[in-house]
Amino acid sequence: MSEQDTLDLLTAHYMFEVERRHNKVQLDENTVNNLRKMAHYITKPDPKFGVMLCGTCGNGKTTLLHALRAAIDFLSERKQFEHLRNQANPYDRIQLTFVDAKEVVDIYKDRPKFDDLRRERLLAIDDLGKEPAEVLDYGNVTNPLIDLLEYRYLYQKFTCITTNLDAKQIREKYGARIADRFNEMLEVIVFQDISYRH
Repeated sequence: MSEQDTLDLLTAHYMFEVERRHNKVQLDENTVNNLRKMAHYITKPDPKFGVMLCGTCGNGKTTLLHALRAAIDFLSERKQFEHLRNQANPYDRIQLTFVDAKEVVDIYKDRPKFDDLRRERLLAIDDLGKEPAEVLDYGNVTNPLIDLLEYRYLYQKFTCITTNLDAKQIREKYGARIADRFNEMLEVIVFQDISYRH
């Protein structure tokens, strides 16, 4: 798809997501710029294998992520991603699996389910930073989100992230190793400090 076609598709799904939550669509300059940046990122010939949407609360990060998921569903249903389909199962749909960062901690307790999550072809992690950094698991201190992110980095799995944290806070919470890997794996789209919640 062209960048313009991708922008049109994302915009349509973004508007639907806003209306679905009984809010008024505001395609102001800020929103249009964020949609353009996402469309540009996904249509690059050689994009990074993930994207991070950063900014304060209520500025449309999660809405854009839902719009991206809906656009992928739309294209998958219309067989636009035929070349990505699993040849062993031609009916395998491409989808963006969505998980809240806090849920990762609970999923971690079910190891087979966590392994499935790590291997998802396309994964969206919403609200990175609101989960506990460390979890006590049978007496061992674990870092479920770091484990998930390191796996996805190692195997270059497409990962979308939303967060209210800035670069310094990410480095403080997850360490220099994850922050450095984010630089390689994630295209960063910084949202302006505008809240659309009323």
